[in-house]
Amino acid sequence: MAVDVNGELRKFTWRIEYFSSIEDKKHYSEIFYVGGKKWRLLIFPKGNGVDYFSIYVDVADSATLPEGWSRYAQFRITVVNQIKRKFSITKDTRHEFKAKENDWGFTSFLPLSELHDPKRGYLVNDACLVEVDISTDRNIDLESHELIVEAASDKLKSKEADCGKAAIDNQKTLITKPEEITTPSPAILVAPAVLSSPGQDKTIEPEDPTEEDADTFFTSLESELASSYIVSSQEEAKEALAKIEEALNMAPANFYDSWKFSPLKKAFKILSNFDCSSTITDEQKTELLAMEENLKELPDRVAKAVQDRNLLTEKESIKLTLTHNLERSLVKFKEAKAEGEQVEQKIAALQEQVDEAEKNKESILTEQKEIFRISKELKMELEALGKELPEYEAKAKVAEEEEKTVEAEWGRMKDLISSLKEKI
Repeated sequence: MAVDVNGELRKFTWRIEYFSSIEDKKHYSEIFYVGGKKWRLLIFPKGNGVDYFSIYVDVADSATLPEGWSRYAQFRITVVNQIKRKFSITKDTRHEFKAKENDWGFTSFLPLSELHDPKRGYLVNDACLVEVDISTDRNIDLESHELIVEAASDKLKSKEADCGKAAIDNQKTLITKPEEITTPSPAILVAPAVLSSPGQDKTIEPEDPTEEDADTFFTSLESELASSYIVSSQEEAKEALAKIEEALNMAPANFYDSWKFSPLKKAFKILSNFDCSSTITDEQKTELLAMEENLKELPDRVAKAVQDRNLLTEKESIKLTLTHNLERSLVKFKEAKAEGEQVEQKIAALQEQVDEAEKNKESILTEQKEIFRISKELKMELEALGKELPEYEAKAKVAEEEEKTVEAEWGRMKDLISSLKEKI
């Protein structure tokens, strides 16, 4: 049973009946809600690879959660000592739960040898009592919230306090039928203690009780009441069958989502306590009670089917996305290839121009070399001429004087002829 404080803080109590007959490696509690999410307890009755009682908090619907989901939770798990509650084992931790990291807890919670020791008080009438206080609010101090139900201070006489020991001495091993009950509410715990012995009406007055005495009495009383056999009426059996029929009219997936198994457990218990010899054959009753195990198994099978189907859908979606990406990559590759070919053509055309320019450059260089050679020869001739020029200048000056002398002589000769001509 779950006790809700504010939606994000809850106490859940799980009474595991017929503990020693549980054969499954894993065993789950019913679902309870904290912070708007489904949670449950997970135990390994024979230990999770160790010789210890292993207990974990589990996200019940992790198979349907989206990728990247996470939820913080802090929790405190207690295996209740049903003889002396103060000797109960309590461990606490906190964890960031994820869709693929959906359980967290304690692999080595309690040695199996101590758990199964009848003197220890952890198994009474083959029932184990596990409590969890859990919060999904980071601002809540789990230690500051008194969620654990405490016994009243009224002392009971030693006869009632010794009921726990008597319960141990009368343990019975039955078929595994795990069931959840709650620790007695505070209203009950503080009520006056009036008990009657068989065959007489006698009021037992409390006298200075200790908390240990009260815890011992009420925990033992709880075990005795839970294990008592009550014959169900025909009307109760009809109502139980109607509830089972209502559940079977649901689709398995809806049955899993709504988690209708809690009231069905009560219905199956009613049918198991119903004297049906006059209306139902033993074979039908056996088949009916076997249906309980099938209905307990169906949610996990549906969850696995949903998980596989969702996984296929996810993989198909990834495949489609990858295919689209590959198609786009192919188009881009073709476009890049065509553009590359255009660039290669431009490079080829430019290469031709470069080759032509290289030829022109070679021709120009050859011409430059020829001009350099000629120019160098001309310069050498010029330099040689420069050395000869003074000599030629001197000769030219002499020649100029000679020309003047010749012209003067020439003129005299001309004048002479002219004068002779006039005389003749």
